[in-house]
Amino acid sequence: MTYPICRGCGTQYAESRTDCPVCLDERQYVPRSGQRWTSLKELQAEGHGGRFEEQGPGVTGIGVSPEFSIGQRALLLRTSAGNVLWDCVPYLDDEMVRRVEELGGIDHIAISHPHFYSAMVEWAHAFDAPVHLHEADREWVGRPDPAVRFWSGRSMQLTDELTLINPGVHFPGSAVLHWSAGDGALFTGDVINVGPDLRWVSIMYSFPNHVPEQPQKVRLAADVLAGFRFDRLYGAWWDRVITTGAEEVLSRSVERYLRFERGE
Repeated sequence: MTYPICRGCGTQYAESRTDCPVCLDERQYVPRSGQRWTSLKELQAEGHGGRFEEQGPGVTGIGVSPEFSIGQRALLLRTSAGNVLWDCVPYLDDEMVRRVEELGGIDHIAISHPHFYSAMVEWAHAFDAPVHLHEADREWVGRPDPAVRFWSGRSMQLTDELTLINPGVHFPGSAVLHWSAGDGALFTGDVINVGPDLRWVSIMYSFPNHVPEQPQKVRLAADVLAGFRFDRLYGAWWDRVITTGAEEVLSRSVERYLRFERGE
């Protein structure tokens, strides 16, 4: 069966449709070219392929080339308890499967928020891996499948080293992933966004439409993350990685946002 993929946001759906709820939501947008659809087969015919680049110690970036949809890259974490794919991309082919298998395959898939659900079921089936999503964002799953598993609450221990955390910003069920090994790392997608200036991060309700997150939710997110130690922070885009002092960067960025919100 051919499953449609939105060319705007990259979400794959279980059935044909004329609109994409993810794009119609005010946190995303319908492209100026209008609502258009494709499929994995069409993308393969157009010459798309995988892009693999190291993004940090034990962390391999996986993206799509030429870039498609919103252009995010996923991250393959090679941990002592197995490999975890953090976030996802709207494309997969046999060569990408082979490359990932050479790196040890995938034991778990965890995704930060609905904009990156993309082709998660294709990846789950290819590697026989469960997909972990927060139940508060269940409504955004475009292709329901038994591989999708929902967790609840503020955190879930995925392995001895990995913890999924719900900071409650951007989407109610947003997630970030903490890796406790070494000096610690936090994987945030654009729930906590790493911009061009690596001295700062930002927390937004909508990035493409420049809508700031509510101050009380930003405060809560900072409080939720205060108990976790991390020196590195990985954002959603290629090379958007804070390689040292990430805790201080997050704290300083939150304080700046709240200071501006108070008009100081």
